[in-house]
Amino acid sequence: MAPTQDPNSVGGGAKQDEASLKVPSKDPKKKDEKKEEDLSDEDLELKQNLELYVERVQDPNPELQKAALESMRQEIRASTSSMTSVPKPLKFLRPHYGTLKAFHVTMADSDLKKYLSDILSVLALTMSAEGERESLGYRLIGTEGDIGSWGHEYVRNLAGEIAQEYTKRQSEEAPIDDLMELVQQIVAFHMKHNAETEAVDLLMDVEDLDLLLEHVDKTNFKRTCNYLTSAAKYLPGPDDMLVLDISYMIYMKFEEYPNALQIALFLDNTQYVKQVFTSCADLLRKKQFCYMIARHGITFDLDDEMVADDDDREALQDIVNNTKLSEGYLTLARDIEVMEAKTPEDIYKAHLLDGRASSGASVDSARQNLAATFVNAFVNAGFGQDKLMTVPSDSTTGSSGNWLFKNKEHGKTSAAASLGMIQLWDVDSGLSQLDKYFHSNDNPIIAGALLGVGIVNCGIKNDCDPALALLGDYIDKEDSSVRIGAIMGLGISYAGSQNDQIRSKLSPILNDAKAPLDVIAFASLSLGMIYVGSCNEEVAQSIIFALMDRSEAELGDALTRFLPLGLGLLYLGKQESVEATAEVSKTFNEKIRKYCDMTLLSCAYAGTGNVLKVQDLLAQCGEHLEKGDIHQGPAVLGLAMVAMSEELGIDMEIRSLERMLQYGEQNIRRAVPLALGLLCISNPKVTVMDTLSRLSHDTDSEVAMAAIISLGLIGAGTNNARIAGMLRNLSSYYYKDASLLFCVRIAQGLVHMGKGLLTLSPFHSERFLLSPTALAGIVTLLHACLDMKPIILGKYHYVLYFLVLAMQPRMMLTVDENLKPLSVPVRVGQAVDVVGQAGRPKTITGFQTHSTPVLLAAGERAELATDKYIPLSPILEGFIILKENPDYREE
Repeated sequence: MAPTQDPNSVGGGAKQDEASLKVPSKDPKKKDEKKEEDLSDEDLELKQNLELYVERVQDPNPELQKAALESMRQEIRASTSSMTSVPKPLKFLRPHYGTLKAFHVTMADSDLKKYLSDILSVLALTMSAEGERESLGYRLIGTEGDIGSWGHEYVRNLAGEIAQEYTKRQSEEAPIDDLMELVQQIVAFHMKHNAETEAVDLLMDVEDLDLLLEHVDKTNFKRTCNYLTSAAKYLPGPDDMLVLDISYMIYMKFEEYPNALQIALFLDNTQYVKQVFTSCADLLRKKQFCYMIARHGITFDLDDEMVADDDDREALQDIVNNTKLSEGYLTLARDIEVMEAKTPEDIYKAHLLDGRASSGASVDSARQNLAATFVNAFVNAGFGQDKLMTVPSDSTTGSSGNWLFKNKEHGKTSAAASLGMIQLWDVDSGLSQLDKYFHSNDNPIIAGALLGVGIVNCGIKNDCDPALALLGDYIDKEDSSVRIGAIMGLGISYAGSQNDQIRSKLSPILNDAKAPLDVIAFASLSLGMIYVGSCNEEVAQSIIFALMDRSEAELGDALTRFLPLGLGLLYLGKQESVEATAEVSKTFNEKIRKYCDMTLLSCAYAGTGNVLKVQDLLAQCGEHLEKGDIHQGPAVLGLAMVAMSEELGIDMEIRSLERMLQYGEQNIRRAVPLALGLLCISNPKVTVMDTLSRLSHDTDSEVAMAAIISLGLIGAGTNNARIAGMLRNLSSYYYKDASLLFCVRIAQGLVHMGKGLLTLSPFHSERFLLSPTALAGIVTLLHACLDMKPIILGKYHYVLYFLVLAMQPRMMLTVDENLKPLSVPVRVGQAVDVVGQAGRPKTITGFQTHSTPVLLAAGERAELATDKYIPLSPILEGFIILKENPDYREE
């Protein structure tokens, strides 16, 4: 914006000047004397010198002009090195800004004019009117020299003006080449001076992030990428993906493969994952990548390009298939000394309560036994031994069959399946223990055994597909409970695998007119799990047709909600890809139309933090509707699903949910506790805990039940003493109400899940990655809880086992180069966000030093406390391979 084009700007500057000079005119003499006295001798000298230079600049003699400009330049440069206050020369030159501008217009084009432009550009830093962008205008017609020498503040101001100018020129479609040259200079300057964040901001403003690749170097690439990845959460699409793409390229350029792999997983880009494997030559590092992929829970097959040697490839594929998980988990359990099995009574701690409740507990009701089955399964999950199901049959206490028969009809299904939960991740011993139930002639027991097989195989992949071999034959049996057991088992064991064999078995069920509704509902769910986030057209078609075929009466059934949910899971986290299906859903019967719409929207934007979608969902929740409308439930859950990706979103969401409790209708209030449970899953925040505790005494029993289950979810696997105390009190408060007591027991089981070694949080790798299968399992349970009575308190209580998809050890286990556990000291403390901070700030605070394996609570981070080993991944979670540090010297 050259001032020559705009004659007014000069006049404007001069006018502004006169105004600023006229202000002290009340009593000019006194003021002037005072001002002169304030200045020290050297300041006075400087002021007079500068005034002299200003006069000299206007001298007709070019020699004098040049000398004056040079001296002025020297003075300004010498003073702008530090920017604590307005530098003296700029302060004294302020009154002359207008005169210099006026003179600049009259000057002929020459090097001197360019010199003056430079000086005016710096003066404009403090002088120019808001939005005039004079500093940039003069810079563009000034000399081409180094801009950094005018100081940091100047460069930052220029960057801000460039961003505004760029937006203006884009709207007018004017050329931007001259701006881009300046941008090059500024970015180079920022990157050299540890201001990576400012360089990135400028490039985002001018939409040219590719420039970064040229300017990053070994010293600053980590900080740059750190800033990029954390900024991605707050950017609108498609920018967020672009930013992550750039940081992936930077990480690949500097061979920081573990971080590149994380971004590849976040983008769900298999090509990128392959590229990481093919670019890296070190086998040990590849093993570490495999551990990261296994933790993320996606199915991934290595080929000979990625790992050339066959034996190596097999070893790596074993890690990806998660076959080592059970071993590592038991190593942790032995180290923490919690191997001994616990009984439900150890969890209930009834002796701590006053007489009233404990006297009623001796009655052996089927409902209480069912609750004990679940508590036992959650608490001893993965330990391979307990006191109810795995008691050796020849012992004096009687056979394990006894407990099984203390449950009624469908209760036996959950009891048999709980054996799968106790043997979690240990496929061989799990299958041999479950084998005896297959010979039973009691259908619910067979159904439970089938589900148990699915649970044992959860997250563990195996070349010989034992789950498919065992369960495949039972899908088309007559008895619907057996069919559901087999279908649900397949859904859990092959979640996320996109296995076409299973699709060809399950799809026909959806469109089978004779199949009962519950079988169809679970088939839809299982297909949603197996193809989670795949946007698979064919599965979507099958589920849509199944939805269209439902009669009025069936649409009112509670289980029908699993059909839209199965459809939603196909698009989990895939944003725009859902739109075509969402259009189709608008043609459904009006009973289910909105429910389907909300479910699809919330699944597609789950974990994205998309603010616009949050607003859409909030608008849906704000309507006051009749009792019959059920679509607000999924909308409330959707709010939590979308906002759960980062801390800020979570806090804002918790506040909006508080409002909903005050103003919402009943059907919204019933969903709010579940949404809170999802936002803070396995992360008991005190404020949320108190809200849920208040709601657990609500007059509406549905709200109370949801709040109690959510107390279990936020404390899942934390052994949180405060929640445990609350639940004990609730158990005595509700000792007469069987349904509420059942919920309290389930919650108690969840809080002590895996004796405190497990977590349900779907996020891992320092809350950066979201495991789609884990989220699918949690969301399914929450949708079932929207209508507790017919599902969880009815005969489909085994829906609770879907949580197994999200259960992961919250451990950090260090292994040596042969993958054997290795104990080293580590510091564990609260993680600190260090994005964009100067220097090398501490990444954790308030740490304690332990030796591995260690447990990590929500929001904690670990770092090695020794230099003897180098970890192969910067994020210390799960399995970490250590290699010896060659430069290490014993003290």
